[in-house]
Amino acid sequence: MNLEEYFARTGYKGSTEKQDLETLTDIFQHHIRAVPFENLSIHCGEKITLELEHVYNKIVRRKRGGWCMENNQLLGWVLKGLGYDTSFLGAYVFNPHQNAYATLMTHLVVKVTIDGKPYIVDAGFGVSYQMWQPMELVSGKDQPQAPGVFRFTEKNGVWYLEKMRRKQYIPNQSFSNSDLLEKKECRKVYMFSLEPRTVEDFRFQCTYLQTSPDSLFTKKSICTLQTTDGFRALIGWTLTETTYNYKENMDLVEFVTLEDEELEKTLKEKFNITLERKLVPINVKGSYTL
Repeated sequence: MNLEEYFARTGYKGSTEKQDLETLTDIFQHHIRAVPFENLSIHCGEKITLELEHVYNKIVRRKRGGWCMENNQLLGWVLKGLGYDTSFLGAYVFNPHQNAYATLMTHLVVKVTIDGKPYIVDAGFGVSYQMWQPMELVSGKDQPQAPGVFRFTEKNGVWYLEKMRRKQYIPNQSFSNSDLLEKKECRKVYMFSLEPRTVEDFRFQCTYLQTSPDSLFTKKSICTLQTTDGFRALIGWTLTETTYNYKENMDLVEFVTLEDEELEKTLKEKFNITLERKLVPINVKGSYTL
């Protein structure tokens, strides 16, 4: 495993000499635009494991993506190798369908401290809730980014992330009431504490999420990738392409339903993914919103 091979994977050609916010942001943005957030392994007969070498081979050499425990573990390793002060945190994801935070800590994020100032770096959420820049860990401050306005709020040592989105224009009106569309303009994303975590803290969750019939990830095949002006998502047979702020305070959301024979070509052309095994897509209605 080496950093040069990782940077070749993400296309980053900038400096690695400075451990500053500008460099961190550039490395981060190259990652989220090259490495998809995806759970396709579950739906093509592969097991997801958390050994770093396995994650590295999957994402860097096989040019796949991964979920938060893979994406953020790899990114954390890269940043630590460059000399950044990094640690892992664990978060509880908000379920809009149940209007409650999960009781299981399933989301791994990276905390990076620069000149004594802490930031949250999260390359593993996907769709419109994927931050595009490291977020300063400060309570009550609006942090506008291309995807919308993010904000942390701290109460009694617990931190909450929420996001305010723009209005949405959906040309294909047959999808205007899709359960994939988030109806609220302000959405809770996850909550977390500042207790340092290790990958070992996520072993059970990694198994549970890819085997339990109650898991979102067994109910939906998901592949999502950030672009220079929005994001793409393939959920089951539904391909979505979102363009941020295509009109003043409005995002363009384009839907299309694919046939089985179109999936492989779409994964290659839109996400640069070639699967070694056949994908069995699935999209059970539930709590995943764009």
